[in-house]
Amino acid sequence: MLVDLMGDPFVLGDLRRRGLVTSSTHVIAVGLDHRVRPEELDRRLALWGARAVPDGTVLDTAVTPEPTPAPARRTLLLGGSRSGKSAEAELRLAAEPHVTYVATGPSGHGDPEWAARVAAHRARRPAHWAVEETTGLAEAITRATTPLLVDGLGTWLAAMFDEAGAWEEPSRRDEVVRHCDELVEAWRSTRQRVVAVSDEVGLGVVPSTSSGRAFRDLLGRLNQRVAAESENVALVVVGRLLPL
Repeated sequence: MLVDLMGDPFVLGDLRRRGLVTSSTHVIAVGLDHRVRPEELDRRLALWGARAVPDGTVLDTAVTPEPTPAPARRTLLLGGSRSGKSAEAELRLAAEPHVTYVATGPSGHGDPEWAARVAAHRARRPAHWAVEETTGLAEAITRATTPLLVDGLGTWLAAMFDEAGAWEEPSRRDEVVRHCDELVEAWRSTRQRVVAVSDEVGLGVVPSTSSGRAFRDLLGRLNQRVAAESENVALVVVGRLLPL
């Protein structure tokens, strides 16, 4: 079977979901072009459990391929706006047979511009991924039975501020901190593979409002705590990955 692995790696995950590609299947990249740099190609193939071989290589398909190394159980991807962090998160899980996409942001009802952003994200996801739109993030991680993609921690924290009424009432921010504690505990304890996206907030100017500064500080601390409990952490800048 031939698929355009570089163009649509999600096909590989769907084939695995349907049992058409298994651990005994050789997934070989052939006819490669120059859409990605050689080192980036190697990285992506490793993520997807595929490999490239030199021209003229003879493969014995009766021999089971070498098992791929187990991926990091907990991954945190940081980045600024339009950095490519969400796309990188999707690449990380593209070849998984079962994925639940946990969307923590608002649906965009009443805000056409935000609704268009949400629609673009939905259109980019493969049809066979499950989707859960929730702010109950700790619960979603705790009960997960498939790998999760969480996008993202920044919109989740903003929702916690909304629910607690904590933007203009500092005394209610203790409730937000409690939700952060619950999230970190769920992240620490999960046995499922989880990839989370979060905003890097420490590179801009100091917010001009008290609520803006409180949000920045809490998200920065949350990022640190989640990173401390993660096997893999990276910063995405202009689509380029910087392992941390």
